[in-house]
Amino acid sequence: MSDTDTHVDTALPAPSCVMVIFGAAGDLTKRKLFPALYYLSVANRLPERFAVLGVSREALSSEQYRELMNTESRVHLDGDYSAEVWDRLVQCCHYLQGDFRDPEAYEALAKKLSELDDQCQTGGNYLFYMATPPAFFGDIAEQIVNAGLAHEDEGHWRRLVIEKPFGHDLQSARALNRKLLDMFNERQLYRIDHYLGKETVQNFLAFRFANGVIEPIWNRRYIDHVQITVAEPLGVENRASYYEGAGALRDMIPNHLLAVLAMIAMEPPISFDADEIRDEQARVLRAIQPLTPEDVLTHTVRGQYTSGVMADGMQVPAYRQEAGVAADSQTETFVAMSLMIDSWRWAGVPFYLRTGKRMPGRFTEIVVQYKHAPNTAFKHSIMKNKHVEPNVMVLRIQPSEGISLGINAKVPGQVMQLSPVEMNFSYDDYFGDEPSTGYETLIYDCMKGDPTLFKRADIIETAWQLVEPILDVWTALPPRDFPNYAAGQWGPSAADELLQRDGRAWRICTDA
Repeated sequence: MSDTDTHVDTALPAPSCVMVIFGAAGDLTKRKLFPALYYLSVANRLPERFAVLGVSREALSSEQYRELMNTESRVHLDGDYSAEVWDRLVQCCHYLQGDFRDPEAYEALAKKLSELDDQCQTGGNYLFYMATPPAFFGDIAEQIVNAGLAHEDEGHWRRLVIEKPFGHDLQSARALNRKLLDMFNERQLYRIDHYLGKETVQNFLAFRFANGVIEPIWNRRYIDHVQITVAEPLGVENRASYYEGAGALRDMIPNHLLAVLAMIAMEPPISFDADEIRDEQARVLRAIQPLTPEDVLTHTVRGQYTSGVMADGMQVPAYRQEAGVAADSQTETFVAMSLMIDSWRWAGVPFYLRTGKRMPGRFTEIVVQYKHAPNTAFKHSIMKNKHVEPNVMVLRIQPSEGISLGINAKVPGQVMQLSPVEMNFSYDDYFGDEPSTGYETLIYDCMKGDPTLFKRADIIETAWQLVEPILDVWTALPPRDFPNYAAGQWGPSAADELLQRDGRAWRICTDA
């Protein structure tokens, strides 16, 4: 029996429910949510008694909606295709036309849900998923409550899933939290971040706390610095109307990158209870040194891409030439920053974050660089680099999920010469290549009622508190050098200088 044959998955199907998707004809539903439901069905994780009820403004019948999913969602499936599983999922689909702000639509929704409970034996459990623009979040939640659909009794559960962006700034995030918490209990709210559905991100907890060789050296005594990179080769595509009002900072930092940082830097929880884990993540975010206006000028970098040539040789236009973008736009498409955490574990260890569009490839990774080993024993034998290379651990989230560790080894021969080599673990090699959208675990956890990978109100607000000083300075001092990096490059030169001032450099991302 091989090592992989010993892997046993004991996860059971989720409890019976109806998944109500607001924005059911939108891009997120077609590209991510429906494929995720399909993969869950392949893995026998969907409830045995289950229904999907799509709600949107488009005039469609249930049969027309099923055909829409057949033509526009099935093309996003990867791996082996099972027509039987797909057809069974599609037949679970129903559709309701309605305006998200119209009370009559929710009266019709309540009636339809009652019919589905009788027809599909779903037990009165409802998962409301808001795959809509954020302007509708508060209104949809309020209408659900007014229609009596948020009330839980007789063992029924009602849960609300909220997509990012959760707020536009600290004030709006607080206002949305207050509104939602006036109507729902915190345990009913699932603020989703699909990055936390990635296997490597989830594996941080097991990697750190289940391995005796990792946690003892996961601190300032051994680690020199940490880098978190989220790079995208794409431009804004058809999202210019959203992106012009958001930019890379709002779009990525308070959601994805700070969530990953919290997973890396958290203290060991006393248990793997959801709130114990989220308590530790909240403590990390609260311990990050707030940036003063002067710090913003020296510890953050913003950029906007101009035209350039991508890695595949494609010539692409500048951001300001994209459809829907102002010709003099000051919106940043790249952000880099340096953050410090005031804790015993991380004092003096900088965390460097960067994210951008039109970069050389699609890479998301965490680089943990350890401190240099003493050179004394090798000072007469190191030939090429004149120093011992630092050990570097890389946790790859995409494109190829895995973990690698760079160590030093002797080059074969009669001369004592060191060369860096890499120990590499790939999820695909060990566990197989399972197709995934990143939403499977999160949807499954919503149905089970496990909030571990979802954000609480305090975590959301703390993240926005960290970003707020940057927004204030950048609003007061518009950039003078936009555009300042060519498409296909790793951002503006100021991002390199951010690390060079500290005697460090960004790691060049690779596929493995």
